[in-house]
Amino acid sequence: MRAQGGPRPDVVVLDFDDNHLMSGLAGVADCNLARIEQLLGVALTPRGNRIAIRGADDARGNAAQALGDLYGKLKRGQEVAMADVDGAVRMATSALPEGRKGSSSVQIVTKQRVIEPRSANQAHYMKQLQTNELVFGMGPAGTGKTYLAVAAAVSLFIKGQVDRIILSRPAVEAGERLGFLPGDLREKIDPYLRPLYDALYDTLPAEQVARSLESGEIEVAPLAFMRGRTLSNAYVILDEAQNCSSVQMKMFLTRLGENSRMAITGDPTQVDLPMGSKSGLREARDVLRNVKGVAVTEFANVDVVRHPLVTRIVHAYSEAEGKLLPNEDKGGNA
Repeated sequence: MRAQGGPRPDVVVLDFDDNHLMSGLAGVADCNLARIEQLLGVALTPRGNRIAIRGADDARGNAAQALGDLYGKLKRGQEVAMADVDGAVRMATSALPEGRKGSSSVQIVTKQRVIEPRSANQAHYMKQLQTNELVFGMGPAGTGKTYLAVAAAVSLFIKGQVDRIILSRPAVEAGERLGFLPGDLREKIDPYLRPLYDALYDTLPAEQVARSLESGEIEVAPLAFMRGRTLSNAYVILDEAQNCSSVQMKMFLTRLGENSRMAITGDPTQVDLPMGSKSGLREARDVLRNVKGVAVTEFANVDVVRHPLVTRIVHAYSEAEGKLLPNEDKGGNA
């Protein structure tokens, strides 16, 4: 791709070197281009292997960056969906602070897909997952905290850098009462752990997930089963960690063994512990934030990558409950 000035000072023309990829870039009935126009307030005019961008200076630059990122994705043999368009625009319009420059190129490679960030905080989080021994991912639903942690674990597992993946959650009901469900222990706890299974099946072939669960190479268990263990040569993930007590969190953190990594995810605004109980997630974040080898990413509403309505729902609830983070309007820099 090459950018050049247009016939007018408010026009940028992008030249793309592969005509065959242009249909994928534009989308069905130019839907991808229409989405970029809607999000950035620009006008895009495709012609052959060129796209002319008209609009304000910043908007033109952001559109050019988003189109370039999407075109690069196509050149690497990946497909471009509407969610990718939204992610490319979100990345282009995010102001990356010092220390995060170049983070937008980070990737997580699994057998099922290549995962790229869809927000600046996701890029930072993915880099932390690849370089730190203990990572906290905190923020609202839909920001990719758990999914990216599982993907990072799968990536190291298929490379042989860890022997096991251990996924855990505290078995705390979110307002329901599931204790009287029929079945054995695994059938009773599976409802709590379903999001972890979903992430596994999205990053590994179903047959490999089944084999690895059977052999113990992948273990999915409630938090209570972690007591007394030393987890070596493993990637260990604790999801919904806001529902851990302080004692449970300390117990879990001290399970980390030789050649292991740990990711802890949760939303501090959705605590389901009994009234008056202190969330171990918040305490651990504050106590360990400056410990070497520990990293923290705090996601914000702008990082929600599900349906756009989810972003608005999360933001509305945050405002209603008075729980907007102080730095949230700036993108939730961790």
